[in-house]
Amino acid sequence: MSIETELKLHISPEHLQRLKRHPFLRSLTSGRARTQKLTSIYYDTPDLALRRHAMALRLRNVGKQWIQTLKGGGQVSAGLHQRNEWEAPVPSEQLDFDVLKDCGGTLPHGARHRLRPVFITDFSRNIRLVEYKGAQIELCMDSGEIRAGHQSYPISEVELELKSGQPRQLFKLAMALLDIVPMRVEHTSKAEYGYRLFTVSKPSVMKGGFSPLHKGQSVSDAMRSLIADCLSHVQSNVPGVLLRSDAEYLHQMRVGLRRLRVVLTIALHSRPDVELASLREQVSELCVVLGRSREWDVFVIQTLQPISARFPEHEGLQEITRACERARKKQHAGVEDELGSVDFQRMLLRFGAWMHSERLVVSPTSLKLFVSKSLKKRVKDVVNCRMALQTGDVDRLHRLRIACKKLRYCIEMFDSLFDREKSKTYLGVLADLQDVLGRFNDHAVAHRLADTLDSKVRHEVIALIHEYLEQDVEELDAEFSSAWERFAKLKTCWE
Repeated sequence: MSIETELKLHISPEHLQRLKRHPFLRSLTSGRARTQKLTSIYYDTPDLALRRHAMALRLRNVGKQWIQTLKGGGQVSAGLHQRNEWEAPVPSEQLDFDVLKDCGGTLPHGARHRLRPVFITDFSRNIRLVEYKGAQIELCMDSGEIRAGHQSYPISEVELELKSGQPRQLFKLAMALLDIVPMRVEHTSKAEYGYRLFTVSKPSVMKGGFSPLHKGQSVSDAMRSLIADCLSHVQSNVPGVLLRSDAEYLHQMRVGLRRLRVVLTIALHSRPDVELASLREQVSELCVVLGRSREWDVFVIQTLQPISARFPEHEGLQEITRACERARKKQHAGVEDELGSVDFQRMLLRFGAWMHSERLVVSPTSLKLFVSKSLKKRVKDVVNCRMALQTGDVDRLHRLRIACKKLRYCIEMFDSLFDREKSKTYLGVLADLQDVLGRFNDHAVAHRLADTLDSKVRHEVIALIHEYLEQDVEELDAEFSSAWERFAKLKTCWE
């Protein structure tokens, strides 16, 4: 078994041709570039057992040779794909399970006799070996297509596979290539695109989560794991945001970015780092852009749609809705510009380079003590915000909501270090409090957005919207008092 470490980048066909001819690339190449025609047949069971086990099994034709490969496990972080790989030549276009066994590969129980072809990748690969800052990297430029039945999907990408040296040089080289042609960090493998074709499905909303931590882990390793999880959460939802198929993609991407910002803040409290501080600033700016778009989503879906359902023939509401949809569309276009920008791609690559450098968080304390101090600070922030809160103070309510959200994110990040039942109880009460505060915030934002639409012609309709929003304020006040009382009685779940 070997571990494949590669960085994938999507590139348009015209830019792929330009990159092939560029002097910079030629200056790094040792030996001559070569081109191969690669056809791969991917196998799975009718119920896609391999996919459910995060595995991919293929037969690849390279010239007159057939190569059998099983991939499984591993992770994707900032576009860096690291997977276990069991690969060996086979005598013909037939799966050879003896060869698979000899090289250590194991299929899910009962899968062997049910395997069948599910999709094919067919592409030309331009291969060159480059030397870059002490690393030896195989740079592949792929052009072709994936086929599943009558469906097809184009392949046009650059793969940087580490042969020797440090993984961070993959990111450094990618940033240098990004100065030549625009590219997009690719979070999705060819196999996953093939499965989407085969199942005729779109990317699904990714709610994210955190890999289990253990008490003996260093603070540096824990921070690296948390950052990787947040980046995966963000990147997994980018395709759905660009498709505009569901507002939940944008919401989940924002959650991933906000979690990432909290992790970066914790890391910077442990050890100042100029690059990390710069990345946190860029994440914060992106949160603002996505936040504006999300506000219009919530206003349209949670405020205008219920009112319009109550007054379906109201022409004024219909006109306001059309105006909001235009504003919403404009904000979405701004988000798409940000996600398609070179700056966003460079940010992802910078994260990757930082995570694989020596400039990681260093703390002399144990992870348990580090987490305890971090959570105590978050609880103190929540209590201080509550103490400063006055009736009807929208700004302080917002600050309290943010403090609760940061505390909740932190507990979710370090949840695996605590007693699960205590943690579950604490998070449940905190989630209820955050939910009430979130509805207060949605009301405040809705009032503000409605005011931006106000005019002499629309005044009556805007008044109707404000009246609708005020209907459950007293109920919210009561819910908040009850939720805070339950939270104030909680005992910490991390000590």
